[in-house]
Amino acid sequence: MSSTPQNRAFTLKVTPTGSTIAGVFSLPQFGQIFTFAGIAMASSVLVKIGIIGGSGLDDPDILEGRTERYVDTPYGKPSDALILGKIKNVECVLLARHGRQHTIMPSNVNYQANIWAMKEEGCTHLLVTTACGSLREEIQPGDIVIIDQFIDRTTKRAQTLYDGRHTSPPGVCHIPMAEPFCNRTREVLVEVARSLGVKCHVRGAMVSIEGPRFSSRAESLMFRQWGADVINMTTVPEVVLAKEAGLCYASIAMATDYDCWKEHEEAVCVDNVLKTMKENANKASSILLTAIPQISQMDWNQTITSLKSMAQSSVMLPKH
Repeated sequence: MSSTPQNRAFTLKVTPTGSTIAGVFSLPQFGQIFTFAGIAMASSVLVKIGIIGGSGLDDPDILEGRTERYVDTPYGKPSDALILGKIKNVECVLLARHGRQHTIMPSNVNYQANIWAMKEEGCTHLLVTTACGSLREEIQPGDIVIIDQFIDRTTKRAQTLYDGRHTSPPGVCHIPMAEPFCNRTREVLVEVARSLGVKCHVRGAMVSIEGPRFSSRAESLMFRQWGADVINMTTVPEVVLAKEAGLCYASIAMATDYDCWKEHEEAVCVDNVLKTMKENANKASSILLTAIPQISQMDWNQTITSLKSMAQSSVMLPKH
């Protein structure tokens, strides 16, 4: 048979039925009709943004049409009610990491319940905010850092959803952590910050300490020697659990002080942290309000599939 445009011509009619597709081939020049059925592949993931707000950075007013939902999880209750709403028509869920009255110290945040609740709510992304101290001269108070690495100095926190309890998922999860944060999401945050004229550092290593005390000067100097750029009390285990949950996680870190390593500079104290946060909180809000609609318009199929595949393949199930 010669291969001509006429011979190759056909029409295709597809009818979706549930999670499958059915259709008809029609090759009129040959008087033949073929039927087929198959699995429908989702054309795009429905993006839903979880927002976990840190100290002074958890303003619910950024959401339109707010409703509250109190939930429970296999790990207990999250830090507070989930606040559901929209940002420029994008479904979002907001959670105050330390509770809306800031009553939960970093060691006592139920990170497992917070991440599980966000996952169960259908979130695909987690955009979080955190105050932090700067360990670098060039990262000045008020600057934003889109962190890309962490150093863990916590000691008391559950760091896995697979913790062996009968209510938890079975198995042991050895999640890779070479790239803790979602780089695609980070890139959006960086581009948005730049477009808004916000001074933004495109990467940084966060050292998370147990707290609630601040560091000694010797510790602060040591962290600088280790290569840490900023310091806080909450990135770990939050980022680890988000990775286990297969979520696109990125953090907007706001420097509020120089910790205590810098000579001739007042050491970190709560009053100065709160003052700097109040003066600069609008930066984090502006980035979120601009970035979220952009994220919702992107195709996340491959990214989310890859994250979920990594999470699933990292679990060693018990032998039967």
